[in-house]
Amino acid sequence: MRNTRSSCEAEASFVSGDAMTTSVSAGKPVTRHFEVRRVPLRQPLEWLDRGWTDLKEIRTAGLAHGALIAILGAVLLMLGSTHLYLTAAAVTSYLLVGPVMTTGLCELARRREAKEPVGFDESLRGLTRNPDGLVHFGGVLALIAVVWFVLSAVLLQSVLNAPVPSLAVALWGGAAEMSAGQLLGYVGCGAILAGMVFAVSVVSVPLIIDRHAGASDAIRASLRATAANLPAMLLWAALIVAITALGFLTLLVGMVIVAPLLGYATWHAYRDLIG
Repeated sequence: MRNTRSSCEAEASFVSGDAMTTSVSAGKPVTRHFEVRRVPLRQPLEWLDRGWTDLKEIRTAGLAHGALIAILGAVLLMLGSTHLYLTAAAVTSYLLVGPVMTTGLCELARRREAKEPVGFDESLRGLTRNPDGLVHFGGVLALIAVVWFVLSAVLLQSVLNAPVPSLAVALWGGAAEMSAGQLLGYVGCGAILAGMVFAVSVVSVPLIIDRHAGASDAIRASLRATAANLPAMLLWAALIVAITALGFLTLLVGMVIVAPLLGYATWHAYRDLIG
């Protein structure tokens, strides 16, 4: 594994916000501010490299998580395979709540870095390290997923009034019946929501389980990290989309490897972006 984190951190310039500091006023909840680092444009490639190393070192537990995530995706697709808007909503919702599904993988990467046991059972402890923060953050993602579900139903039922018989027809036949403007609007709406999820979740899950941050504090830190490193974040988002697409193109079989790779890489993104 190439260990360039120290050089990255040494060269990094910091943006506003002191790590682990709090501001308290009477009658108001404590707000925690976390230090955000700037990273080079190509740093996301390093995160993937470290994630791949983690996958080789934590193979069994990581692949088990990947299999569970792939099975969940397959179940969602089967449930929605007879209705176009359900299929679209299932696929997108699966991606929107993806950050929460990486909790166990982030915990494994954290434990490996801390030289702690890295079995599957140990990975589940990530769910208990800060359950309130995870639940609240999951609620935010679920709300966005519900919004997308409703929007997809409205957009697609206005184009197709009859249910479609299969997943393939739902995905390709429905798109073929849309006008260019309708398809562009549908894809654009989904892209905006996906971009929102990416911006609020860049470092949220690792920050919640590692620093016991609240959901709102973690989301603010993610937004600041995204704004401070926009070129690198655009590359990171493009890599996530491309790698996830490979998982879907293999009928979710590839997700067994894709999920742990991205989960581990997310931990390393957090370690570089948050001081």
